[in-house]
Amino acid sequence: MGIKKIVVAGGGTIGSQIAYQSAYSGFSVTIYDRSVAAVAATKRRTATWDQVYAERLFATPAVVYDTNERIQYATDLETAVEGADLIIEAIPEVLAVKNEFYAALAKVVSAQSILVTNSSTFLPSQFATISGHPENFLALHFTPHVWPNQPAEIMGQPLTDRTAYQAVVAFVREIDMVPIQLTREQPAYILNTLMAPFLESALLLWEKGVAEPEMIDRAWMIATGGAKGPFGILDEMDLRAAYRLMLATSAEPGKEALVAVAQRLKTEMLDEHRYGQISGRGFYRYPKPAYSSPVFLKHK
Repeated sequence: MGIKKIVVAGGGTIGSQIAYQSAYSGFSVTIYDRSVAAVAATKRRTATWDQVYAERLFATPAVVYDTNERIQYATDLETAVEGADLIIEAIPEVLAVKNEFYAALAKVVSAQSILVTNSSTFLPSQFATISGHPENFLALHFTPHVWPNQPAEIMGQPLTDRTAYQAVVAFVREIDMVPIQLTREQPAYILNTLMAPFLESALLLWEKGVAEPEMIDRAWMIATGGAKGPFGILDEMDLRAAYRLMLATSAEPGKEALVAVAQRLKTEMLDEHRYGQISGRGFYRYPKPAYSSPVFLKHK
């Protein structure tokens, strides 16, 4: 089950990165979005990766040009997925929106296409049946920085065919990323399962007024040698996603304190349009956050 043609549904931060890295690796890619305005925004977003690849991966102007030539855009779902070997869903983390997308996809998708969700909060088994092809349905989760030598988590569901699973593993390797293979469904996969308590702890310290975000990050970065602390990571993941995660987790037994965290995120961040890197401001200002300065870890 060789993969050649890729469709990425959703051209947000992660979706555009997935598309760009796939095209950079030689794949033909179509980015599907629902409207002309959404496609225009996606094109602007995708263009930002030109400079990133030039600076970080030393991509030449010719390579950047060829990468962009491999990317097409579509607003008609049936046209977009025609002949697709792999369809990667990277639309908003809203159950109703995803269900609507998969119901529409089931009407036009080929039985040979492999379908994957990039969802960070939902399990693939939640969409397998509605997709129309549960044997070809699984999860392929990317985190921010979708470029070489970064992890991509692969998680099947009970009906996933082994051939489809292995084809996705091979695809991840072909785009020069590291396949992290899960053998059973796990909410939040591996990385987010490990990351969630870490970010919760940092946000609770902030909400309780124990220390300011910069001080918390500084302590972590000095102690571990990390390139950023929890609040830099939260800005990177998009604070709207962090808010939804805290709100959902607060419903779990013993997690009631996260209600206050979610509320503070909403009033001090989201209501002020401070979403993190994507909006230019979150806990830090971008493109040059304070934690990236050489003096950030010095005596204060």
